[in-house]
Amino acid sequence: MNEEAGKRVHEKSRALQSRAELLFPGGVNSPVRAFRSVGGEPPFVAKAQGAYLFDADGNRYLDYFGSWGPMILGHAFAPVVEAIQKAAVDSSSFGASTAAEGDLAELVMSCYPAIERLRFVSSGTEATMSAIRLARAATGRKRIVKFEGCYHGHSDGLLVKAGSGVATLGIPGSAGVPEEIAALTMALPYNDLAAVEAAFAAHPDEIAAVILEPVVGNAGCIAPAEGYLEGLRRITAERGALLIVDEVMTGFRLALGGALERFCLDADLVTLGKIIGGGLPCGAFGGKLRFMEMLAPLGPVYQAGTLSGNPLAMAAGMATVGYLKEHAARVYPYLEKTAAAVADGVAAEAAAAGIAVTTNRVGSMWTWFFTGEPVADYEQAAKSDTKAFGRFHRAMLEAGVWLPPSQFEAMFLGTAHGEAEVAATLEAARGAFAMF
Repeated sequence: MNEEAGKRVHEKSRALQSRAELLFPGGVNSPVRAFRSVGGEPPFVAKAQGAYLFDADGNRYLDYFGSWGPMILGHAFAPVVEAIQKAAVDSSSFGASTAAEGDLAELVMSCYPAIERLRFVSSGTEATMSAIRLARAATGRKRIVKFEGCYHGHSDGLLVKAGSGVATLGIPGSAGVPEEIAALTMALPYNDLAAVEAAFAAHPDEIAAVILEPVVGNAGCIAPAEGYLEGLRRITAERGALLIVDEVMTGFRLALGGALERFCLDADLVTLGKIIGGGLPCGAFGGKLRFMEMLAPLGPVYQAGTLSGNPLAMAAGMATVGYLKEHAARVYPYLEKTAAAVADGVAAEAAAAGIAVTTNRVGSMWTWFFTGEPVADYEQAAKSDTKAFGRFHRAMLEAGVWLPPSQFEAMFLGTAHGEAEVAATLEAARGAFAMF
């Protein structure tokens, strides 16, 4: 690690940021990478290994966002690297069908009984956008229900009270989204079944689907209240609407079968991403046969993608999901135990320092909200002290622990995080809280 007088050196990252600002809006290719809400200077990553990131100046950081979720087995996991290298020898893209697509599809479907057919895409945004189109075609209805703080990608109709980057940057939805499109999306409070019942009562036979993150990850981590997911399944079934469960973030993370397995939930359509690509751009949507057969070339719903089922992503996905399935009995209890040690350990350090922090955790995703109040929906999350989180983020980064640069993002860890990493995190947090 390069250090100067006990502090990290950031000269190369600073120069790279200056160059980036001349090339990209805000100097980034995704707003969630910016540090505007937390302050400080974003390091530029040069490489990563296991649980660690290394920046252009040679500084090492313990990683708690894991490329925003997919690095569940750690960075540069050898079987994944080898699979990508082997596939790349035969070309990075064909634009034609391959056996690898079927291999990964069979593997995914073996973990998700709700998925009777699926289609690969290149991102979570594509997956949710396509699922919405399919739901509208299947029902002949236009309206969509989503929940405040849930993020389902940046397609026009879903950027309504979308949490995450939108909340971090203080953007009211997004400019450029026509009012006519936004009006078809109803954003309701999460964990409030009465609000859902009221929406269906106010718009009978108009709502095509309810889409949700089963565990919110884009307003910070927020768990579903007892009976909430079951209630959504009941309401949608009674009202003839589809239930779309967005597992882009939770898929293969909360369990081998994601949130559907963890919460014993069924869905009409499921969207996946992140982990199924093993770190490469990949997403998928799937569900009940009667709906999926409406897709072209079988049916009237058009959806396409030149790089869908990309052979490198299929290889990385097979290596990742295949490992998770083979070692599920060991991996998921380990992730649960390690995440609890980090999340609860830092919360204890905050309490010892007299700092109000509410910790929400489900499996290996969690958030420390800088508030003394419970957080069960976006409105409560928004009351957190974002300035305090910014101070915490900066202090942790200086101590070598890189957290997501937003109060409204979930944190993740993977199998590469061990006892040494837990201890280092708690030590860094102790020092950070001492500076408050």
